[in-house]
Amino acid sequence: MSNIVVPTLGESVVEARIAKWLKKAGDRVEVGEPVVELETEKIDLEVSAEKSGVIASIARQEGDDVKIGELLAVVDENGTAAAPVASSTASAPPPAPAAPPAQAATPAPAAGGNGSATEGRATPTARRMAKDNDVDLGAVQGSGAAGRVTKQDVQKAITPAPTSNEVAPTSGAVAPTSSKVAPTSNKIAPTREGAIAPRSEERVRMSKRRETIARRLVEAQRTAAMLTTFNEVDMSAVMALRERRKESFKKEFGVGLGIASFFVKSAIAALRAFPAINAEIQGNEIVYKHYFDIGVAVGAEGGLVVPVLRDADTMSFPQIELAIRDFATRATDGTLTLEDLRGGTFTITNGGVFGSLMSTPILNPPQVGILGLHKIQDRVIPVNGQPAIRPMMYVALSYDHRIVDGREAVQFLVKIKDFVEDPARLLLEG
Repeated sequence: MSNIVVPTLGESVVEARIAKWLKKAGDRVEVGEPVVELETEKIDLEVSAEKSGVIASIARQEGDDVKIGELLAVVDENGTAAAPVASSTASAPPPAPAAPPAQAATPAPAAGGNGSATEGRATPTARRMAKDNDVDLGAVQGSGAAGRVTKQDVQKAITPAPTSNEVAPTSGAVAPTSSKVAPTSNKIAPTREGAIAPRSEERVRMSKRRETIARRLVEAQRTAAMLTTFNEVDMSAVMALRERRKESFKKEFGVGLGIASFFVKSAIAALRAFPAINAEIQGNEIVYKHYFDIGVAVGAEGGLVVPVLRDADTMSFPQIELAIRDFATRATDGTLTLEDLRGGTFTITNGGVFGSLMSTPILNPPQVGILGLHKIQDRVIPVNGQPAIRPMMYVALSYDHRIVDGREAVQFLVKIKDFVEDPARLLLEG
């Protein structure tokens, strides 16, 4: 016998939730074959069998919260013959051909599609959703990297296209189920059948990631003396530089020159000048970190994730842009790993991509600083005593006042402003 247990889930992750069993008791498994999907606060991952055999028993059910090292299932390495016996008589494979065509037609393709080679190019969440909704993954067009099928692709396959014959645009009549509704009447009683859908509610359990986000946001506000300071940055120089170099940069490195790399580089230069913002509190000690692992917040299905640019101070502009693009793609595909999300000494989040003009970002504990970027918007500002229209961005620094003074926080943002408004300084001083 061999046990399948909850594996080590990564730094600071001690608990997971059983999202989906891919095998059931009595099923045959091979070494390395996925058996169960776990949902953690950071990513979803599959746990595979370490020995070949038959699943003798399953210890925990879908929806259960489990901790590292807890037993999930037992594999009988000598139980080859038990696999067919374990199947229920209602769904045993041999009599399947005799099942009525109307009942067998839908499940059969879904089982084949989800168990075929197509499954290898679908995310765990996409496979789970496809199985739950009898969707054949083989027929789903993947929009992820290398054609990988994502949750959104499966959702499109599930949701039927809206029909145009529900309300006839050329007719003034409202025709639910009754022919007595006068075509010239615009009044439809809310209680009449077919007029207005009944009000409803839906109760859905939080995902593990959303639970953790909620807990940590409250924890950050409760345990840290969190303040936010603001400044504004004239983006003219960066925009002009990007315009001059965008074609040659993309041709040479295969990626566009965005604004993120400028702020990553500027943040590192500012962190060197104000090391307390790159530190953390452990008990009654301050731990100053002489390395720069910069987290870049990325919006993903199920909540925000913060993959980390490891040793970002050693990375070039193209390397930073390529890494951020890769993070965004894999966040959408659901293929980020725990190693991608581990650690981080300082975080940058960009609400501007969603249209935010100004916000107060919340700390990502145990970090003591987070930089918020926002929408670039033309505004009139004084330049040499004259009004001028410039592309401006508000920037915000939220910080832990326990170890970061207001003076340091303000000067930190001023230094970032100076570097972004004069990018050449990044080469000379950064």
